[in-house]
Amino acid sequence: MTEEQGVPDPASERLRRWRLVLGEGRADGTGHALSGRDAAMDGALTALYGKGDRPQPDRDRTAGLGASAPSVARWLGDIRTYFPSSVVQVMQRDAIDRLGLASLLLEPEMLEAVEADVHLVGTLLSLNQAMPETTKETARAVVRKAVEDLEKRLAPRTRAALTGALDRSARVSRPRHQDIDWNRTVAANLKHYLPEHRTVVPERLIGYGRASRSVRKEVVLCVDQSGSMASSVVYASVFGAVLASMRSVDTRLVVFDTAVADLTDRLDDPVDVLFGTRLGGGTDINRALAYCQSRITRPAETVVVLISDLYEGGIRDEMLKRVAAMQASGVRFVTLLALSDEGAPAYDREHAAALASLGAPAFACTPELFPEVMAAAIERRPLPIPDAE
Repeated sequence: MTEEQGVPDPASERLRRWRLVLGEGRADGTGHALSGRDAAMDGALTALYGKGDRPQPDRDRTAGLGASAPSVARWLGDIRTYFPSSVVQVMQRDAIDRLGLASLLLEPEMLEAVEADVHLVGTLLSLNQAMPETTKETARAVVRKAVEDLEKRLAPRTRAALTGALDRSARVSRPRHQDIDWNRTVAANLKHYLPEHRTVVPERLIGYGRASRSVRKEVVLCVDQSGSMASSVVYASVFGAVLASMRSVDTRLVVFDTAVADLTDRLDDPVDVLFGTRLGGGTDINRALAYCQSRITRPAETVVVLISDLYEGGIRDEMLKRVAAMQASGVRFVTLLALSDEGAPAYDREHAAALASLGAPAFACTPELFPEVMAAAIERRPLPIPDAE
């Protein structure tokens, strides 16, 4: 197609793209003028990235975000018009980090304009204690939208993976007729095939246990709520709610800093869980694990998942002894350095190595991998640990 047919020539499109990348002023050596939608996109980008790290209130709104919620809310509306959701989320995060706009999230007008995502939820939770009452309902609505989006994405795969793991771990050799796993029974008895009758004689039956009728596994999520773990807290709350909805899993959610809070009774609503956390503060992993250990009633049927960067402020040797004791009693212990999609986290390598020496390797886990990790833990097979970068 030609430019007359509505498609610009490659050279012009290349100059346009370079102009948007370079911005205005001396950096713009393309000689390409922007107009219409492109000019508006350039103004939104310049407001955030073009004038240094601080807003410049003496310029118009295309040259800086200013220091008021209305101007930021307008800018948020602009970027949602011109950019896809994934880019909007990155730009929001950069605006909060580069321009110190976290305090403006305490204003309802600002909150109503933002694109809800896991990083914004983490920021809101860190501001929870300072949030005025007039803003809290709006903040809860923003958090709820983000949580509902996460649940829609993560819940089906999680339930499927864990249901399969529970069924496999529940297989029995003398099942009732309605509980027979025919696929595995036939495979296990192929050597008893009778050609003359064209049938398999099932000398050994393999069946499913009655997993759906009673609680069979216990899962304890022990989550570090220090400031660096914000995204992990959000994802853990969502996964905790999904696990709690499964009748065959008894789920406990414990969050900690230097104190320990058991939020299990809120698991029917992950938004309540999140607003029950308190991001920031120190870390006492040993104290948190002591609490979790005291609540374990069936060690051989229990999986404990510690989600922490392992920067321990408590008693290190006691923490390691506690992990070893739980494992010796039959608990399957899993350590996740992060539960997020933010890449390789910072963590205490000495503590991670000490846990690995106990047979509890610590690794970062994405939300997409978490269902597979939990399924492997329930079946007591090797964990799908990602390759180290």
